[in-house]
Parts: sequence; C-alpha cells; structure tokens
Amino acid sequence: MKELIVELIDYTKRPFDLSIATARTCYSSKGIIYPEEISKDESSIVLRDRVAKITLEGGHLTTRQHPQFIFAIKNISRIAVWSFLHSHPYYNSEQVSQRYVKVKKDQFYVPKAVRKNEKWSELYNEIIEFQMNTYYDFIEKLKPFVEKEYFRIFPYRKKTKEKWLKDIEKKAMELARYVLPLATFTYLYHTVNGLTLHRYRRMAMINDVPDEISELVQKMWENINKIDPLYAKEITDPIPLEETPEYHFFKEHYQEISSMTAMKFIEYFDAKQGELFSKLVSFTSNPIEILKESFYSVFGFVDENLSDDEILTFFFSPTKNKHLGSVFNETMHSKLNSILNHIHFVFQKKISHTADSQDQRHRMVPSSKPYLIRHYTGKPDYIIPKLIKENEEILEYYVSFMNRLYAKINEFVERTNQRDLVVYLLPNAFPVRYYESGTLIYLIHKWKMRTCYNAQEEIFHASVEEIRQIEEAIPQFKGFFGAPCKLRKEAQIKPYCPEGERFCGVSVWNLSLSQYQRIL
Repeated sequence: MKELIVELIDYTKRPFDLSIATARTCYSSKGIIYPEEISKDESSIVLRDRVAKITLEGGHLTTRQHPQFIFAIKNISRIAVWSFLHSHPYYNSEQVSQRYVKVKKDQFYVPKAVRKNEKWSELYNEIIEFQMNTYYDFIEKLKPFVEKEYFRIFPYRKKTKEKWLKDIEKKAMELARYVLPLATFTYLYHTVNGLTLHRYRRMAMINDVPDEISELVQKMWENINKIDPLYAKEITDPIPLEETPEYHFFKEHYQEISSMTAMKFIEYFDAKQGELFSKLVSFTSNPIEILKESFYSVFGFVDENLSDDEILTFFFSPTKNKHLGSVFNETMHSKLNSILNHIHFVFQKKISHTADSQDQRHRMVPSSKPYLIRHYTGKPDYIIPKLIKENEEILEYYVSFMNRLYAKINEFVERTNQRDLVVYLLPNAFPVRYYESGTLIYLIHKWKMRTCYNAQEEIFHASVEEIRQIEEAIPQFKGFFGAPCKLRKEAQIKPYCPEGERFCGVSVWNLSLSQYQRIL
C-alpha cells in the first residue's frame, strides 16, 4: 500500500500576518498596512492577536482568502477527489488524465479497515486485480474497433497508419477506463486559499470516504503548521459527524444502508429520467423579458422599437459578441454578458462517474452530488459508451465483465459486512444520478467546451441534449449555441478549430446542432 503524499510546494509568504494586514487595511487612514508591520514589536503583536480573534470569531473571513497554497498530492483515490476536493467551486486542480495516461497495476487505494484484516485484504485485492487485468485486456480488444472508426473519420491518415497508432491506443484507453475501480490512484496539483483550508478541516468527515479525506486534510494542516504555526493554530477541528444535518436525517429516517431503499430510489429516478443523459426540469419562466429589461437597465435607455431578436443577437451572435469566440471565457467581466446571470436552468442528470469527474470541473454550474453508496443496489448498474454499445462482440465482453464484477462486490459485502467500502470497488462506469443547475452565462461556456467533438463522450451528448431541450422550450434561442469552432467561425476568428493537432477531423463549424453525431 502506497502512502498518501501531500507536499506544500508553494504558498503565500507569512499567511497569518497577511490575513491580519488585510483586515487592518480596511480601517487604515494611513494607506496599505503591509504584513511585515503586523509583528514588528510587542504592541503590534497584541493588536495582531486581537484583530485575528475578532475577525475569526465574527466570521469576517475574506481576510483569510488572500493567502494561497499549492499542494502536490499523490496516491489519493479518484473517489476521494470526486467526493471532496472537486465538490465545491473554490479550488484549482490539474489532475492526471485517465483518457491519455495508462493506469499502472499497483495504483489503487486500500482502506484502513481492509488493510487490518488479512482475509478482507485478500478479497479486496482480488477484485481490484480482476478490474485491472480486464482494463489491459479491454484496451487490446477495443483497438480494432477504435481503429476502424478512427480511419473512417480520418481516411487520409490510413496511408501513414503507424504514425497514428498512439492516438488509437489513447482512444481505446479512454473507453477501457470505464472498468477501472474508483479506488484507482490519481496525482494532482491542488490550489486553494486559506479560507478553503478552514472549511476543509471542518468538513473532513462529510463525504463518501471520511477516513481517507481525514488523513488528507490532516497532512495539509501539518504542511501549513510547518510554515506558519499561527495560521495553522486558528484552523479549527472537524465538525463531529453527529452534529451534521446529514447525520440527523439518516438517524431519524434511513440509518441502515439498504439495497431495497436504493432500488426504490433508482427505479423512481430512472423512470423520470428516461433515456436522456440530461433532462431539463426547470427554467426561468420569462427569459426574454428579463433579458430585454436588463438590457435597458445596463445601457440606460428604453427603445420599444428594438425587437427581441435584435437584442438577442447582442447576447448570442459572435459577430457582435466576440467574447463567445474567445478561449479566455472573459464574459463574466462584460457588463452586457453579466445579464445572462439572471436566466437559470435545472437539469436531472445520469452520467458515469468517469464522465462526472470531468463534468464537475465546471464549478460554476453546481450540482448536488449523492452519497454514492446510497445508490448501490447490488445489481449491475453501469453506463455503456456508444462505441461499445454498437459493436456486439465488445458489448458482450463488457456486459459479462460487469456481471462478474458486481457478483464479486456482493461477495465482498457478504463476507466483510463493510458495505460503505464498496465505493472503492465500483467501476468508473457506475452512474451518478443527481441534479445540476446553472445560469446562462456559465452554461454557454460549458456547452461551447463540451459540444466540441474532443469532449468526453457522455458530456458531449448531455450538452447536445440540453441545448436541444432549451431550444424547444425557448424557440428564440434556437441556433445560437454549439461547438467552439462554430462560434469562432461566426466571430471570424481563425483558425476555426482552436485544438491544433488535436483537431477532431470533422468540420463541425459547418454543422447544425441536429447534425452533431459521434461514436468515438
């Protein structure tokens, strides 16, 4: 078992003094108070400690947002990153991609309870080994099918086939990763501000894998304590599980984790969801009126002769709103585009864990993610990628693997009575069922990025579904949203495709949304 490694590789100098300097600057008639002034003598230290106490206890914590901390984290599970580190908007991460980097056999997390029991450990490792062996085998089985589709898209590349075998293997890896366990290790850079660290420590027990997260947060805290004990000292202990609203609900209603309870929920959710990845369930009832009235407000005028269509072109046509074609997503700094914050949509979603690990990176389109174990019924439950679904031979292989895997996981539960640890053994293909919502300004950016043919397959289809449903609900929006190359062409920004050598091979900029189709 590899040890969790948490390294503080860079940080703001003197984070505690900086926090207090920013607080004192709010009330300074002398100008900026600098960190080096905060602890220069005994009277300064007395004032520093008093300001620290007042601001901390009073909840005036914007001061703690100024210090920044960059961590390098190794040997943490994918489920831990999904459930905790990436389940909020106040972070930045760069994580190793399973789409492009092959996973090694010894790269997975083993829970403490399993490590302490030889028989449990043997069974756990056996299931992981089964998944890892299948992953390698599946890559090889997928290659011929991926190659066929790849050269259908890029027929001219077939003449230099050897040059493109790496690309084909990566596409096969992208599909094969659906069988990998959520226990699979990842490594990443993770940057947060000081206030987020305060919140991490308080909330360490409220997630799917509390033991692993508690160890992570403790190591983060230890790193901070080394560079600034005063800052570390004011970071409070975790909230006891018994004091959380989640605990009280489970205690009063569904304390026991039950397959029957989960099955009832799954049937209820899926009946409403239908065949869609993403279903529009609610939206602002009068969007055109709000856009028009806000438009008047921003520009300080009223012109009833200005039609709705004319106003909408200022928002959605890249010929007039060239921000839409930009790679920098600067729309939130635009007075015009800020109006789009007032239009809101809610979606019911069902995508695989591997897809949601990318979908959740759109942190300004927030979602209410489940306790994953509460969705485990004991029956095979998984998403099937389109290329696998459309090829009988590999579909049979995939389904057979899933049936065997779930049988093994059920055996683990029966022999260990450790149902909560099942989350580590679930495959990437396990569905995440949840609700997601966002305002139009951030959804447009998400749709732009995720209707690109290089986007993860499920997120691509979900985004296309969302746009189609919104166009049906609000016909005035039809034809405005789509891939980045479409918007860049309309904005007359060349090259239309910003992906360079990663060009998907399809002139998507010439397609209407109804023509968006892809298998690979």
